[in-house]
Amino acid sequence: MIPTDSDLAEAFVAAAIEAGQAILAVRKKGYRAERKADSTPVTEADRAAERAIAAYLRQIAPDVPIVAEEACSLGSVPRVDGEFFLVDPLDGTKEFVKGGDDFTVNIALIRDRRPAIGVVLAPASGIIYAGVEGSGAWRGSLVDGRVEQRQPIHVRAAGEALDIVASKSHRTPETDAYCGRYRVRNLVAAGSSLKFCTVAEGKADLYPRMGTTMQWDTAAGDAVLRAAGGRTLTLDGVPLPYGPNGAGVEAYENPWFVASGDLHIS
Repeated sequence: MIPTDSDLAEAFVAAAIEAGQAILAVRKKGYRAERKADSTPVTEADRAAERAIAAYLRQIAPDVPIVAEEACSLGSVPRVDGEFFLVDPLDGTKEFVKGGDDFTVNIALIRDRRPAIGVVLAPASGIIYAGVEGSGAWRGSLVDGRVEQRQPIHVRAAGEALDIVASKSHRTPETDAYCGRYRVRNLVAAGSSLKFCTVAEGKADLYPRMGTTMQWDTAAGDAVLRAAGGRTLTLDGVPLPYGPNGAGVEAYENPWFVASGDLHIS
């Protein structure tokens, strides 16, 4: 039986919860941060979370390829032809290693080069977001491992002055220059895919990213944002595309982009 989008979204939720529990268990017992070939950090929490997610996805949709950050970093980049999953088991590892709470579990389904379904879980706070193309987005809270208080979320209409959310660990001069185009009320730094979710739930208007990101960093949060009525555009003004553009890990690198709510992007 082919799973529906609703089935997949609920599977993503269950997988994210188990991955989040694995992350917090590693955090509690202690761990050693290592460096990958690209000099970014990785821990046992990343690996444990990715194993948990992969097991769920293979069970519900065994024929759909899984493009996951840690597997790709080891050279296991599956061939993609059609739908595929994009997984970042621990987005914001730098914040995690520093002892911060701005890290997330990201799971998305890509369809026709768009993020069709996405779930973002912030394990430290127990806040979870989900978005399904054509069905809307919601935010919930984890209570004893279950999702409660699911509330629909939607982007807000922008005012004359904007609230902008930017990367906490990867701020660039180009990002600051872009923000200078607007009248800014608040400029808030945040980590991981929570920046997309902040815009999706109407707590910010704009998230510009002029710096390197990978598709597994953005897909789940982007799915939530688009389902909530927002959009993510490249600097050429087209929707941020997903899917391999070349060979190897580099094929999943994003161009610079701007994510926004109800706002005309200049």
